Amino acid sequence: MFVMGIDPGRDKCGVAVLSSTGEIKFQRVVATDELAEVIKNLSAQFELSTVILGDGTTHKFAAQKISDAGLTFKLVDEKHTTEEARRLYWKKNPPTGWRRFLPTSMQVPPEPVDALVAEILVKRFLEMST
Repeated sequence: MFVMGIDPGRDKCGVAVLSSTGEIKFQRVVATDELAEVIKNLSAQFELSTVILGDGTTHKFAAQKISDAGLTFKLVDEKHTTEEARRLYWKKNPPTGWRRFLPTSMQVPPEPVDALVAEILVKRFLEMST
């Protein structure tokens, strides 16, 4: 069984699919207007037990797309997930060159962290479920 996490946003959404053991099977930032197609494709590819949806920007739009795909979801609090995702980004991608001398808390990741937020939402859910 797999769990999908979605970090909804106005222009882009973070999407992640993790196994019940926390192994990442899919992780990507997608355009919000492509979300319905991505959900449909991932639900066909993976046997999804749950969809975790962050309660942030445009979550109602994402909730409708999840329901349209015939899936149910759990709405979860996104508080502080962006900050946590930035820390996770630097953990997975340590700065190199002169940037390694600057504290990562003073740096902005060079790419969107929405997919990492989706991963964090799923991992929080999996931790609560065990």
